[in-house]
Parts: sequence; structure tokens; C-alpha cells
Amino acid sequence: MLITPIQLVDEPLLFDEAIAPGVLEFAADLRQVGPLPVKGQADLVVEHRGSHDHVDDIRIRADYTGEFEVLCARCVDPVSVPVVGRFDLLFRPESADAESGERSITEDETEIGYYGESGLLLEDVVREQVLLSLPNRTLCKPDCKGLCPRCGQNLNVGKCNCDEAAADPRWNALAGLADKLAQ
Repeated sequence: MLITPIQLVDEPLLFDEAIAPGVLEFAADLRQVGPLPVKGQADLVVEHRGSHDHVDDIRIRADYTGEFEVLCARCVDPVSVPVVGRFDLLFRPESADAESGERSITEDETEIGYYGESGLLLEDVVREQVLLSLPNRTLCKPDCKGLCPRCGQNLNVGKCNCDEAAADPRWNALAGLADKLAQ
């Protein structure tokens, strides 16, 4: 859904969309399982920068909820992750702050996103918010044993037939050090 400032001049744009699985590309280890309902509104916020200069910012407020599968960080099994979120974001035209050279920005300006000439895609905003709301690392269970580094066997399912890892011979010089320090 494309949102443009012209759509928002007379009144806010109310939306109630359901983004189907496969429409948004998230990440290789993340899959949307069902529809992703997004309900909210977009408003035009006119920022006056002088007597004849103004910037048309777009403010989007919405709620979303969905079901995702993330691969376990240790055993790579899919883990169901429900996602529920709310956002209130401000977007400014890219050209509004396109000054050449360096300039300092205020703390408030760090919270502003930008949109191109054609407008702002709601799906892009939702994608970013979903990615930000997911945990950095997901485990199928707290004591996940992961995969065998040699054969790839999922150690949660069963023990593999690999021999115990032989000690690296480069550590042999330190083998008796702990006993010597204890004396």
C-alpha cells in the first residue's frame, strides 16, 4: 500500500490490511506462517521551515500481529514466534534534508525515517518493525544441545557416532601446568 502526502491532505488515511505470507522478504532464517494484519492510520504533518517553506511529513501509527517461524540458533529447527507490535513513526521526504556536506542532527531527528518521491510503502515500514521486534537469538528450548560439529546430527534427537574430539597436540606443552601451579 503506497502512502503519499496528497492522500492525507484532507483527512487521515485509515488502513486495515492483511499482508499475506511471501509478500515481504524478511531473512533467510525467518518465515511468515500466516497473515500479518496491520491496522492503523497515516496523517500528514506539515513542518513549517519559514514563511514560504514547508515539508510534508507522514506520521504512521499502527498495530500488527503475526506468527513467524525462526530457525533455532543451535540446532536449526524451526521455532514458532508470535509477534505483536505497535509503532508510531514519522517519515520525511528524502529531499527535505538533502544538504551537501556534513551537518549535525538533533536527538529528535534520529527518530525520523525518510520516503522517496513516489511515497512511502506501508509494507516496508511493517517489515522493518517486525524485524526489530524479533529476538536477536532464538532457541528451541533453553538447554538445546545443537548440532554435532563433525556429522551435523541434531543432538536433541539422539547421540551421534562420532568419536570424542581428540585434544589438539599444540596444547600438550600446557598439560601439566595446572598441577605445577598448585604446588
